[in-house]
Amino acid sequence: MEEKEARLNPFHRIYHRLLDYYGHQDWWPGETPFEVMVGAILTQNTAWTNVEKAINNLKRANSLSADQIMAISVEELADLIRSAGYFNVKARRLKNFCDWYLFQGGYEQLAKWPTDALRKSLLSVNGIGPETADDILLYVFERPIFVIDAYTRRLFLRLGLIEPDLGYEELRRIFESELEKNTQLYNEYHALIVNHAKSFCKTRPVCETCILNDHCPGKE
Repeated sequence: MEEKEARLNPFHRIYHRLLDYYGHQDWWPGETPFEVMVGAILTQNTAWTNVEKAINNLKRANSLSADQIMAISVEELADLIRSAGYFNVKARRLKNFCDWYLFQGGYEQLAKWPTDALRKSLLSVNGIGPETADDILLYVFERPIFVIDAYTRRLFLRLGLIEPDLGYEELRRIFESELEKNTQLYNEYHALIVNHAKSFCKTRPVCETCILNDHCPGKE
């Protein structure tokens, strides 16, 4: 293992450590592409357990499609997704997204778009930022875009592999330059980072038993 790790760059080394420890993650949870898109929007600033409750409410109300979301009022939608927090804001964001999604012809038409054009169009939707857009690109449209979130920033800052003042796009370019462009790799890596950050690299980290502590200058 040590000889194999020595041949890898730090970003690959971390990936293989995490994969060996946690195994394959089979992420993102969702039964349909549209459900994954809704989840990506609702998960902003909240825990996934809260998003699951909101999605289940939408399913029970027969409102988990773009047409159905556009057919109900903002107030009705907000009530259904209340568990996800910031429900009034997120209801409007979902409406904005569904309006764009239907106008563009839905999943089958959007899947034909080049990645750069699709990302630019997603970012034009009010309420869709870079992380949410990249979640959708990676997990729905299977494009090789590395998702940067708070967990990724926290973990790799502590590992000494990134600088604290780098912006989203700069961080994304670093990961994509250090790793080969591979959708499955990016999917797995992001899920592993989230798992590890929740288990060990928390706001108050659990360093003593962390599998990365021998690589971590920021350990406590």
